[in-house]
Amino acid sequence: MAGALVPLDHFATHKRVWRRVLQTARLCCGIPDYDNYVRHVLEKHPDREPMDYPTFFRERQEARYGGRGGFRCC
Repeated sequence: MAGALVPLDHFATHKRVWRRVLQTARLCCGIPDYDNYVRHVLEKHPDREPMDYPTFFRERQEARYGGRGGFRCC
């Protein structure tokens, strides 16, 4: 069985699981998921233009840290 190719549906499943693992890890570390944001804006708010990544990242940091210019102490 060595050298056999992985069926395409197995590859798609592994790819989907890996994306979810990365998304979860990023959210745990506080890194926002830009791809999901863009997908959401395009699907749910077609009249709005999605923010570019630097603007999105800055806005998410402001939301997370309250715009105090640094990390929270407690």
